[in-house]
Amino acid sequence: MGPWDVEQVLGLAPDPASAKAAQAQARPVRWPETGSSERVVWGLCQGSGKQPYQVTVDPSGPAYKCSCPSRKVPCKHALGLMLLWAAGEVGSGEEPEWVTSWIDQRAARAERPERKPGEVADPLAAQQRASRRADRVSAGMAELASWLDDQVRQGLGGFDQRAYSELSRLAARMVDAQAPGVAGAVRRAAGVVGRGHGWPGELLEELSLIHLIVSAHGRLADLPPSLADTVQSRIGWTVETARVQAEGEKVADDWLVLGRVVEPDDRLTVRRVWLRGATTGRLGLILSFAAAGRPLDPLPARPGEYVPGTLSFYPGALPMRALLTQTAPRMPAPRPTGFTARQALASYVESVAADPWNERWPLVLQGVRPARYGEGWALVDESGDGLEILPGLDPLKLLAVSAGEPFTVAGEWNRAGFRPMTCWHGERPVIL
Repeated sequence: MGPWDVEQVLGLAPDPASAKAAQAQARPVRWPETGSSERVVWGLCQGSGKQPYQVTVDPSGPAYKCSCPSRKVPCKHALGLMLLWAAGEVGSGEEPEWVTSWIDQRAARAERPERKPGEVADPLAAQQRASRRADRVSAGMAELASWLDDQVRQGLGGFDQRAYSELSRLAARMVDAQAPGVAGAVRRAAGVVGRGHGWPGELLEELSLIHLIVSAHGRLADLPPSLADTVQSRIGWTVETARVQAEGEKVADDWLVLGRVVEPDDRLTVRRVWLRGATTGRLGLILSFAAAGRPLDPLPARPGEYVPGTLSFYPGALPMRALLTQTAPRMPAPRPTGFTARQALASYVESVAADPWNERWPLVLQGVRPARYGEGWALVDESGDGLEILPGLDPLKLLAVSAGEPFTVAGEWNRAGFRPMTCWHGERPVIL
């Protein structure tokens, strides 16, 4: 196993900051012990604590293990060790026990027979885990219901003074109860408190939706199967990809990519890609996730293009999220037809009637112009009706494409406003 060159090592860095930090770590003085064998490189890196970090790299993967608390993969210590190795500063030696144990565990996992899609290694154990989780979720929902009842009796007077501590505690409790979807809803409610003059009304809306999901959880057996699936999903239960591929509703079409939204944070990058079937008119949502600093999967097509394929939809009362199986190369698409502002809002209302917790809805607006609306902007149609653009979004690109003329815009609507994704200059799509 020969060392890599410096460019190969730096190419593994999840971001430029990690590459820079790794170069600072690549000094022999920081490494009281290093070594390599035919299958692994290892070292002890002195950090800020008493005990040095144990760092191990399997270049064949590559794969990494470091005892530091960083969530980046690879971390700066693993990259620093690889840079030392590339510079010839790591000699050969006998693997310590902690290194041998890790590399042997990786080899054992690789030798396990691959399971078929949807196959469970131990069905009884999986059933027991699911039962224990269901008990924890039920206990969490009961605690949340009791808290909501208390708020109704006490009222919201002075709630802004105790909101942070109470809602933070509740969100953490929902995480412990393995109900991450409800935890997210509680955090959203916390974010409303004190935001503008109308925050009490917004808070009541958020708490009402939380109360609705708590009530629905208590009546799961009485709900239609599709709505029960929606409730489970909103609580945080996941559906295995294999089940969606095997059992999900399948719709074949030429799918117009309406647009995409990328939302990065410190831990996870989320991308939403909205699709609309050319023949069926069905809407689809492709969700992609990547750890912070890691690249997302390539887009199946650019916004404004068709991607021929089959969508396998996740179960639910308002099936939108889906898995895409592409059947042919992407191809050009004409400018899509769209709604007036009034028709667009009517379609959103229909979606909420099917799924009261629906947070986002894709819309195509036709014949609209950007116009001032209070301190912000709106997209206004010929009748004077309009949809407010999300506060804080820069309208300059929309103004440049429109140049005062009506045009077509695809975007994502939620209760806070409209987020433009793609607009059309004549027949040419412009990504926003």
